[in-house]
Amino acid sequence: MEFKFGPYSLRPFRRGDEPSIVENINDRKVERGKKQTQLNLAINLDGAVIGGIGLSAMNGHRAEIGYWLGVKYWGRGIVSGAVKTLTRYALNELKLRRVYGKVFVVNKASARVLQKAGYKYEGRLVKDAVKHGRPVDGLLFAKTR
Repeated sequence: MEFKFGPYSLRPFRRGDEPSIVENINDRKVERGKKQTQLNLAINLDGAVIGGIGLSAMNGHRAEIGYWLGVKYWGRGIVSGAVKTLTRYALNELKLRRVYGKVFVVNKASARVLQKAGYKYEGRLVKDAVKHGRPVDGLLFAKTR
């Protein structure tokens, strides 16, 4: 399975991706959740993994989307394209009715990613997560069919 968007593609991770994963995820600015995903794909550029995207908490008609991207690739619309591509697949091919994403209140860039991908703001999740030992609010966005 591979999905193209511009010069980028989404594909399953494979042996040999380790060096580019380490290069791009090994940065404190890249906050990565450790949820078990049901579908986990690499964001690929010329054979190198520059990020990842996946669907977790798949439960019948819905799933949660999560993603990360190497810092040097931020601000290029890559994640917005990846989110649009995977969401389209989830809604049209997997026949999910709802894909949602949660972001920390302070992560305005990630909120913009979801909005650019057509997700609608649904509300504030008070003390939804713990970051650096403190409860933090989250924002909930969703796209439905």
